[in-house]
Amino acid sequence: MPTVDIIERIFNWSRVRHAQLTAPLLAEREQYLAYLLENGVSRPSVRSTACTLMHLVRLLDLHSMRAVHISEIEQASARWIVDPSAHVTRLVGPKSIENFTQAACRWFRFHNSLVENRSDNPLDSCLCEFLDSQREKRLSFATIRSRRAVVSDLFSWMRSRGMPLSQMTAGDVEGFMEGKRAAGCKPRTIAGNCNRLRSFFRYAELRGWVGTAIAHDIHGPRVPRFAATAQGPAWKDVRRLLESNDDGSAHPLRSTAMLFLFSIYGLRVSEVAGLVLEDFDWINETFTVRRAKRGRIQQFPIQFEVGEAILKYLKDERPICKSRNVFVTLRPPFRRVGTQSIQNMVSRRMKMLGVQSKRMGPHSLRHACATQLLRKGVSLREIADFLGHSDLRSVSIYAKLDVRALRKVADFTLMEIL
Repeated sequence: MPTVDIIERIFNWSRVRHAQLTAPLLAEREQYLAYLLENGVSRPSVRSTACTLMHLVRLLDLHSMRAVHISEIEQASARWIVDPSAHVTRLVGPKSIENFTQAACRWFRFHNSLVENRSDNPLDSCLCEFLDSQREKRLSFATIRSRRAVVSDLFSWMRSRGMPLSQMTAGDVEGFMEGKRAAGCKPRTIAGNCNRLRSFFRYAELRGWVGTAIAHDIHGPRVPRFAATAQGPAWKDVRRLLESNDDGSAHPLRSTAMLFLFSIYGLRVSEVAGLVLEDFDWINETFTVRRAKRGRIQQFPIQFEVGEAILKYLKDERPICKSRNVFVTLRPPFRRVGTQSIQNMVSRRMKMLGVQSKRMGPHSLRHACATQLLRKGVSLREIADFLGHSDLRSVSIYAKLDVRALRKVADFTLMEIL
């Protein structure tokens, strides 16, 4: 795409177009702007990026593309935020520097010119190495993110006390967790954080960063594996969810299709987010699920109402884009919808309808699905297989919660749970 076409496409004022065309590194800026447009980024966003690159070139005094360290970009951002000539048409906000820095980093990274040296701080280096080891194990993004958050929090606590990693003890970790308890963290949260810290300290012991036995001596509170009360909504409320039509949502068809997958098949949120178009075999009326735990692959029949909901979303609401994920964002650049967005969507729909449930969100519908299967007479072994569990103890809680459901009944089909 010629440069002038891109500039004229995103800018209406001749004065601004002239400034863009006469600034240095026109070809490099044009290549990146064309890349953004081709990947579905909106015209206003591309226009904002073009202006950012103009200021960046000026602040760094660039006349040819060169390697730029991220510290240079941060210094340029600090100068940009106090430059009155850079903010003629809009006021700066609390995230302005962050947005400027991110846009600049993406541009230099696009041209392989960004120098991203890791921090010289020993703790930061240890954290990066630990996270790399977790990625090599092919752990999920959510698992790595949660471990990074807890270890980063521990390192911040250590820095505030001038405590080196080599001198850490299990007692110090207990002191850190005691602060979390005092801050109001619940026992289940404390137990989860202890598990994540054990993972880190096991790796730290292997690398010789800490003494031995720290991981073994980290003990979290004893938390029942299963709650004593039902965690999901009653099936009549699930049916209300499936029959509802959230006209106030910007993506009601996408929400409805996801709700069917959570309720009828008991899928986890990451499993629904990870579905791709090729997973659905519409000729044979089956679809494939890649389980979030242990990487199992399962195939299910496409129940009629579920298939109708997904097809309606694909036909009437899903944007045309390069992404192969079934559920994508509705604003460019189009990409796989995030698990947190799905969590928020389900919780909002449940609250809007006044659904009563111990837990609010997609996982509560998984609980409701398992309970309904049990009430229909499906064995625990069959439920475990259906939900992708390898351990019967993971589903035995439903029997404890509803003793009447243990009776045997005849044939069961997916149609019967609607």
